[in-house]
Amino acid sequence: MAASSNAEQTQLQDMEEEDAGMEEREMESDGEEEEEGMGVEDSDDEEDDSSEDEKENEAEIQRLEEQLSINAFDYNCHVDLIKLLKQEGELFRLRKARQKMSELFPLTEEIWLDWLKDEIRLTEEEPNREKVYELFERAVNDYICPDIWLEYAQYSIGGMGSPGGIDRVRAIFERAVTAVGLHMTKGQTVWEAYREFENAILSTVQPPPGRIPSHEEQKLLNTQLERIHTLFRRQLAVPLMDMEATYAEYEEWSEHGVPETVIHQYKKALQQMEKCKSFEESLMVAEPPKLAEYQGYIDFELKEGDPARIQITFERTLAENCLVPDMWAKYTTYLDRQLKIKDLVLSTHERAVRNCPWTMGLWKSYLLALERHGADHQTVSDVFEKALNAGFIQATDYVEIWQAYLDYLRRRVDFSRESSKELEELRGAFSRSLDYMKQDVEERFGESGDPSCIIMQIWARIEALHCKNMQKARELWDNIMTKGNAKFANMWLEYYNLERSYGDPIHCRKALHRAVQCTSDYPEHVCEVLLTFERVEGSLEDWDVAVQKTETRLNRINEQRAKAAEKEANLARQEEERAEQRRKAKSEKKTQKKFQKGTRTGEKRKAEQDDYQDEWNEDSAPKRHRGNGDHTTDEYMETETGLFGRNAPPGYKPGPPGNKKVQQAAAATPQRQKDDNPELRNDNTSVFISNLAYTLEEPESKLRTLFETCGPITQIRPVFSNKGTFKGYCYVQFESPVSVPEALKLDRREVEGRPMFVSPCVDKNKNPDFKVFKYNTSMEKHKIFISGLPFSCTKEQLEELCKSHGTIKEVRLVTYRSGKPKGLAYVEFADETQASQAVLRMDGMDVEGNKISVAISNPPRRNMMDKPGTSRPMSDMMPRQVYGSRGRGRTGLSLLPRSLHRQSAPVSKVENGTAAEQVTASSAANAAGEPKPLSNSDFARMLLNK
Repeated sequence: MAASSNAEQTQLQDMEEEDAGMEEREMESDGEEEEEGMGVEDSDDEEDDSSEDEKENEAEIQRLEEQLSINAFDYNCHVDLIKLLKQEGELFRLRKARQKMSELFPLTEEIWLDWLKDEIRLTEEEPNREKVYELFERAVNDYICPDIWLEYAQYSIGGMGSPGGIDRVRAIFERAVTAVGLHMTKGQTVWEAYREFENAILSTVQPPPGRIPSHEEQKLLNTQLERIHTLFRRQLAVPLMDMEATYAEYEEWSEHGVPETVIHQYKKALQQMEKCKSFEESLMVAEPPKLAEYQGYIDFELKEGDPARIQITFERTLAENCLVPDMWAKYTTYLDRQLKIKDLVLSTHERAVRNCPWTMGLWKSYLLALERHGADHQTVSDVFEKALNAGFIQATDYVEIWQAYLDYLRRRVDFSRESSKELEELRGAFSRSLDYMKQDVEERFGESGDPSCIIMQIWARIEALHCKNMQKARELWDNIMTKGNAKFANMWLEYYNLERSYGDPIHCRKALHRAVQCTSDYPEHVCEVLLTFERVEGSLEDWDVAVQKTETRLNRINEQRAKAAEKEANLARQEEERAEQRRKAKSEKKTQKKFQKGTRTGEKRKAEQDDYQDEWNEDSAPKRHRGNGDHTTDEYMETETGLFGRNAPPGYKPGPPGNKKVQQAAAATPQRQKDDNPELRNDNTSVFISNLAYTLEEPESKLRTLFETCGPITQIRPVFSNKGTFKGYCYVQFESPVSVPEALKLDRREVEGRPMFVSPCVDKNKNPDFKVFKYNTSMEKHKIFISGLPFSCTKEQLEELCKSHGTIKEVRLVTYRSGKPKGLAYVEFADETQASQAVLRMDGMDVEGNKISVAISNPPRRNMMDKPGTSRPMSDMMPRQVYGSRGRGRTGLSLLPRSLHRQSAPVSKVENGTAAEQVTASSAANAAGEPKPLSNSDFARMLLNK
């Protein structure tokens, strides 16, 4: 290492001297041009601009270097710094920046090729070639790139004149065709370069024309010819694009034709190439990063089962998708389970964590692979230390990586010995992990990554099971309980089971007594466990104490629950009273506005009626009211049905048929009203669309495009509010009833992210079944209900979160009608077992800072609506008898004039779910006889007279 460092310093000094020499030569050249008058005059403005650019670039370089000193894992910052230094020509700093980046991340093919070409240009002398060779070795280890291998082989050809140079070139070419020779689109260039090299060697061993070669020369010539024959045969056995041209070249080159064995291998490879051709063509036309196309290619190769082709396909995928952790995980899993080649497996794991250091799962797999292949302890420990410094994105990742390392240390311990170095190291690691979680993780994330103290639980169980040290296990459990876990029944029962397995009855009883006093989530369960324990093992005195303690605890719990329920009820009652007051105030204000508006309308209508009466008294024919000129402001037209344009004045009677145009206008009026009235639509040819987004733009055109496939459409009528906003539902009328069933098939089709509801357009008064909102009211054991989700959670994210617990059939996020999320979701699994596992593992999980609640779907029951022939409880009938057939109004205010109010008998209280019979004054009045109906004038006088 020291020699290598000295060599690098010498190389850097050489670069600086060369840069200085180049600057001196440039200065001399500039001086000569100025003396001879051949140079171009430089303006002061250009010099100022260039100096300003240099200052700006230098400031940016310093900023990037400072940023990297703070966060060395900023990948984009490394890339920007390298580009800027290359632009400025800072060779020494450029090499240093590339070196730092390569220590932390694998470099892309472009960055490696730029670095290699710069080093080749700067180190053309023979003594410096070894440095370039070392750099090439580092480059080919990052990714499997044909262009880098080709550049490596071509550079090695330049050193073939040195001792052993030809053998070195051949060795590099052999490694190249092994690594990338199966690359279907780029592998051919490496094979051809290899053959060209061998052809060049052939030309050096061939004797001049006319001279008979000696025995040694002929032997060398035959050996070289066989090498070229072998290269042709090996290449033709590999499926490559444009391999027909290689076959034709071999036919022309070979003096004795192509052997049958080579033809057979060639045809077999050609068939394999045809199978893969569609995948290669899709990759050619796809846009980067082509992940979906590569995924299909990998699945195909996995079914084919050729390890070499599977490996090259994975490598091609990762060269373009190096920052996709799932792809690295899939590749390493294949190598771990199928190939199991130590060097290949470990090198791939190392590359995976270098590309995606933030992914805990890759580090965990790396540690397991090192242990599986017998790596020394120091190597495993070093990899673990690197994992701790990788910068995981959540606190729980650190818990899992510590668990993986502690599992490794536990497997090294020989517990048959009372003490050993490995056991002390295990205990020290447990202690260090607890300190790390407390100091580093909690300070970084502001939360504990191990709230249930899983690490301490494992430690306690190891001490109890393997070390027979129950005292240490009890100390650990005391520490667990002091961290906020004493209120959970499951924690106490875990400790109780540990005492039952490795402790004694005295400590079991003590643990259960403490559990009864501290548990707050399921105290009944803990009390039941204590009583069961005393039934089996306790004395009468123990039983009496247990009964007394459990009864006292449960009574206190019930009192606390009653107080909490009463407090909650009071708060709900207060909130309801405030809401009722707000509704009353709003209703009174609205009623007052309506009354004022009605008063003004009545006065205006009365004045208009007086004007109409005066006009019609003068002349029975309608008049035209003119303004200052000839412009007609109002015109009254008499028709067969009455006055068209305004209400007829008092005493008006229709006259005889008159103007034909007037009659047509009058005839058109009721037809237009019929089209606008939803109650007059043709139900047999119409469907009702609901649950559309309020923000849907041009709903008529979008729905027409969607429903035109069902049949010819007569009209689409979206419903808008008074303010002109879309209300989220509409009617679609077809020309034929045959189109309705086809339209109903579009029910639940998504329109701009919301399921569209399509239902028959029927008269709900004649078909009361349609009033019932039909949904499942029984427990859905295969479906889970999730609440507390962040509003930013998408369907894809939730599916990714749940798919590890089973096969997902459907994911549905619950939203408001406006499309805003409610933080609720339903996830349907393939069976009940998977849903139960998801509830156990996901309940209480942290999702983007939100603690979610997960339970089996159990929708609440809804009140049954009225159905013909269905008997209803008297308590259900009460509201309709008191408030009318439509129930209580929204405001709760009566719009009936006070003079018409009737005193009603007080409604009897409801006892045992049955309402007492009620008799009102109005019913008695109806029994005596119907009162005289009031006219509209009577109602008007009641409203206007105060």
